[in-house]
Amino acid sequence: MYHAFGRKRGLLALIAFAAISAASAAASGAAATKVRDLVLYQDETFYSAFPSVVRRPDGELIVAFRRAPSRRVLGEKSEGHVDPNSYLVMVRSPDNGETWTREPELIYAHAFGGSQDPCLLQLRDGTLLCASYGWQFIHPDAVAKLKQPYLQNKPGVIFLGGYLVRSTDGGASWRGPIYPPHIPVDVNHDPYGRPVPAYNRGALFEAKDGRILWVVAANDSLAPRKTSTHLLTSTDKGTSWHYAAPVAVDPKITFNETSVYETPRGDIVAFLRTAGLDDQACIARSPDGGKTFQPWQSMGFQGHPLHALRLPDNRVLLTYGYRHAPFGIRARILNSECTDFATATEIVLRDDGGTSDIGYPWAVVLDERRVLVVYYFNLKNGTRHIAGTMIDVGASKAAANHK
Repeated sequence: MYHAFGRKRGLLALIAFAAISAASAAASGAAATKVRDLVLYQDETFYSAFPSVVRRPDGELIVAFRRAPSRRVLGEKSEGHVDPNSYLVMVRSPDNGETWTREPELIYAHAFGGSQDPCLLQLRDGTLLCASYGWQFIHPDAVAKLKQPYLQNKPGVIFLGGYLVRSTDGGASWRGPIYPPHIPVDVNHDPYGRPVPAYNRGALFEAKDGRILWVVAANDSLAPRKTSTHLLTSTDKGTSWHYAAPVAVDPKITFNETSVYETPRGDIVAFLRTAGLDDQACIARSPDGGKTFQPWQSMGFQGHPLHALRLPDNRVLLTYGYRHAPFGIRARILNSECTDFATATEIVLRDDGGTSDIGYPWAVVLDERRVLVVYYFNLKNGTRHIAGTMIDVGASKAAANHK
């Protein structure tokens, strides 16, 4: 059963707003025009966050997100990003985001703990992959008995590592979990004393040669405690994974939550979230298909984390959360090879977030001009919910023909 958000807004008003916005954008040379904001899913009894989105071959949209009970509703002081009842769920839209299913469908509930950040990838044959990772809750008295070192979020909450699930029927059913290999430099063990499987939050990418690219994080140091990023590849639609190369490594700076993208020329580009670098968004590039990566560099702006989407004219929409006042969602449109990140105009999609607990955008093409950007949001520190912004990205033949 579907329901609409915001349909009480008059159709004529929406048409007039879009026309005025488009005219303004043309006059100013703006790279994109905001059409309107949406609410995809909201329930005050749940903390909903960290979405991803794909568009099925028949046009249906699927948005996956992490949902857990709202602890503030239960009387606790604040919400948390880890929870024993954190599950991977999804909602659907048959009409380009106008309406969404009211009750989420379950993707996966991990047998040993709460799951985080479902990252969807739709392959060319329609197969869906969903990458995630988890935390196990253990009585604090038992933690001292665990094999060290391990990653602990708060007392008794121990990192499980990453996993994936797969669907070949449009998300009606899911198989897994599939556990990726351990990254050799990762120092941590899971609660059972095993080396943690690779993990990350960020977009995977199906390359032209059929490989699936996935940039994962590894806890490579205890002092300082930090992570580096590494490329894994799969040649069997995500069933097995193989180590390819380090992506971004530094003795002091943390790199994590990375989205990977392949340009038309074949460069593999990683968009990296950082810590210890004033929240600078960074980029690393491989010109040889992922065998090696050139030294990482700051893109010159703050944003975390990032998502890259190829537009119909081969430009790239780069979206990211902005967790500094005014809190919100921002974007830039890059050329086809993602080389103009330092000069691309920043586009403010939202600046009305209630706190820094927002963001994690993920975008999908709806048609030749329109894109839907989904993310999690709060207003005035209220219910964390799954929101979206519809934008008109126009067209740029010059960008498409960039050499």
